Amino acid sequence: MQSQQSLQTRISEAFSGTKFNQEPLQLYQPIEYTLDMGGKRLRPLLVLMSCDIFGGDIEKAVYPAMGVEIFHNFTLLHDDIMDNAPLRRGNTTVHQKWDANTAILSGDTMFVIAYEYVAKTDPALLPEVLDLFNDTARKVCEGQQYDMNFETQGDVSIPDYMLMIRLKTAVLIACSLKLGAILANASQADADKIYEFGIELGLAFQLQDDFLDAFGETSKFGKAIGGDIATNKKTYLFLKAFELAKGDTLIQLTNFYSDKEIGIPQKTEGILHIYRKLKIDEITRVEIEYHHEKAMGILKSFQFNPEITNKLIALMQEMLGRER
Repeated sequence: MQSQQSLQTRISEAFSGTKFNQEPLQLYQPIEYTLDMGGKRLRPLLVLMSCDIFGGDIEKAVYPAMGVEIFHNFTLLHDDIMDNAPLRRGNTTVHQKWDANTAILSGDTMFVIAYEYVAKTDPALLPEVLDLFNDTARKVCEGQQYDMNFETQGDVSIPDYMLMIRLKTAVLIACSLKLGAILANASQADADKIYEFGIELGLAFQLQDDFLDAFGETSKFGKAIGGDIATNKKTYLFLKAFELAKGDTLIQLTNFYSDKEIGIPQKTEGILHIYRKLKIDEITRVEIEYHHEKAMGILKSFQFNPEITNKLIALMQEMLGRER
């Protein structure tokens, strides 16, 4: 099995050898800017790693892996517009650096480019690959719509939220792993099982993202801390806090979220104080661990050799921001 470092190097080489900066520059410069931000490129890494694990030729997976990463960045670009986010990976977001219309159009073009790359696969496998990719793209959009619905929906439950992040975040991680398995001609059972592993990993990953938005550091997180609090986003932390808060604490929590005269720093500080009082940080860590353990159970059921298992565990730990 190839090392994570070598797979990441191959992904970096593939992107560095491809120029997206074409005419008209106003359309393609934001795409180049977005992809040059890099990020950890976890999803293409998962494609190549899964392909390698199941005995496939990773060179045949490079273009589809790039397509997954381009699609992922397209969703982030549009997500930032909807959230009016100022930062992405520590950089100014596209709609702030240019404008919203440019960001929308450049994002649409990224979606087309993503399809072009995913389609560069073995013709014999293309129908199955496109079925998976289309299903994933549709589910990601469904998840985003649920996320937007939650902004005005007053009765959002934690199960509602878990469904939303499954669609918006987890399915693309699961798709990446299953895509690699398909490209390696893995059995249907193994491809389906690695998909379920990806779902649990994706749920833990998004919950960790929610946690870091409240309790992380901007320098490490790559986004402004408290962004979800500032926008009244109904995250797991938000929903659990309202589930547990009683009496004066519930009144304070409601006031912080509803009083538009309260400044963002004061609001963030006040809500984080309530979160800590209710032990929301600890409860969220327990939920993250629950999905992490479910993913571990699926991983161990494969009975891979120890080298493969340990490398996948190391990647999981990295994705969840844990010490190896």
